[in-house]
Amino acid sequence: MNAEEIKKNIRIVEVNTTAFEEENFVLLTDLSDEQIEVVIKPIVEKERNATEDDDDTFYDNEELFGALEEAYPNNVVIFYSDNDFDTIEI
Repeated sequence: MNAEEIKKNIRIVEVNTTAFEEENFVLLTDLSDEQIEVVIKPIVEKERNATEDDDDTFYDNEELFGALEEAYPNNVVIFYSDNDFDTIEI
């Protein structure tokens, strides 16, 4: 993909997987909503359907990001959390 195609396809996406806004994360990516959901949804649903005895079903945002990177190694997937944004004061 050349620079013009990247500019055309890249976007910022906020991903929400819980009822808590502070747990959202942001991606800079060229992936579609469908591509993101097909990877993340099974991980999230596994945790939601887990019983108290299932210790290995919990995930964090970095794990979701890692799953996207693994599924789409040739795409742009850059992870940001609230602490990753720089502020420019003018």
